[in-house]
Amino acid sequence: MDEKGKLLCFEEELVEQYARKLKACGHPVRLKLLCLIATGEEPCVSDLWTCLEQPQPVVSQHLAVLKEHGIVRADVKGNKRTYSLIDPFVKELLSLILTREGGTSMTSRS
Repeated sequence: MDEKGKLLCFEEELVEQYARKLKACGHPVRLKLLCLIATGEEPCVSDLWTCLEQPQPVVSQHLAVLKEHGIVRADVKGNKRTYSLIDPFVKELLSLILTREGGTSMTSRS
């Protein structure tokens, strides 16, 4: 609320955009993936599925959802596909989560 007690309203399009991003991040496997990507040095798929103890196709499907929503980017480095977090809104959310839970802060990452 603002100083006059009125609710501050956001444009509907902006609210829907944030809702889509939050929904994409909201699955437990995807949230774990994001935390691993945020705290790792551009991990590859094999690093991620090994850490999550999930089959590679499952991890790849979840990464595809995150890519589709513009949250992560995949880069090919040699024979590996690495992932990095590119969405500023999601970076900020993960930084808050990781700091709150005693994980590695992302403030020094770009």
